[in-house]
Amino acid sequence: MAGAKEIRVKIGSIKNTQKITKAMEMVAASKMRRAQDRMRASRPYAQKMRVVIGHLNEANPDYRHPFLVEREVKSVGFIVITTDRGLCGSLNVNLFKAALVAIREWQQKGASVNLCLIGAKGLQFFRRLGLPILAQVSHLGDRPHVKDLIGTVKVMLDAYSEGKIDRLFLLHNNFVNTMTQRAGITQLLPVVTLDKDQLQEHWDYIYEPGAAEILPDVLMRYVESQVYQGGVENVGCEMAARMVAMKSASDNAGKLIEELQLIYNKARQAAITKELSEIVGGAAAV
Repeated sequence: MAGAKEIRVKIGSIKNTQKITKAMEMVAASKMRRAQDRMRASRPYAQKMRVVIGHLNEANPDYRHPFLVEREVKSVGFIVITTDRGLCGSLNVNLFKAALVAIREWQQKGASVNLCLIGAKGLQFFRRLGLPILAQVSHLGDRPHVKDLIGTVKVMLDAYSEGKIDRLFLLHNNFVNTMTQRAGITQLLPVVTLDKDQLQEHWDYIYEPGAAEILPDVLMRYVESQVYQGGVENVGCEMAARMVAMKSASDNAGKLIEELQLIYNKARQAAITKELSEIVGGAAAV
């Protein structure tokens, strides 16, 4: 059994770690509330934008933008949004698993895969796989801004326009509740119609000055809004996962301290008993 002094040192070390994890839990909880507010504020616009752009797929315009045209898939692109920091449980691991499943499915179909990585953890992971990384950005902070994503997203859109990739997907974590975050994959390009059954058979929007002048910018804003929403959603997931992970770490530290305290008491009692035995033995010898 370890000595009482060694056990005391261990208990002190774990208590210091528990203070750190408790502080990180409180910080994550505070940031999570603000991240949830931003996430909820941006959701309606992103969802409505996706619905409206999806309607263009079923319209009958004179001008057909390349982002709306389905073509044979020889190469696919993935925009993967991860965190910059760890200590958030299995959040990134679950996303990596979903990404690897999707990547393998397309590779089995004979398609090549290109990546766009947002977040330092994704860059560290996918760099080891040897897949082409067309663009990457990291350290966007707890409040990502659209302007920080425009350059990275434009690289993938240019690759799509030039025919280097034939389908573009977005992968990020979706916030369900504080305890649950799910990795999700969404097809960005070509545009997919969400409510196809509810649309009329023949219709179109009215464009001024014209579809050719308006659609390129609108479709660019659509992709940017979806990626931004994914970034905001991922921050909310990160803070929730970190809060839960740090709470679990603090609770486990408390349990470990209790166990060590019990061992320490036994060691101290054994030492006291030994000393008493020596005193009694010495007295008897006299």
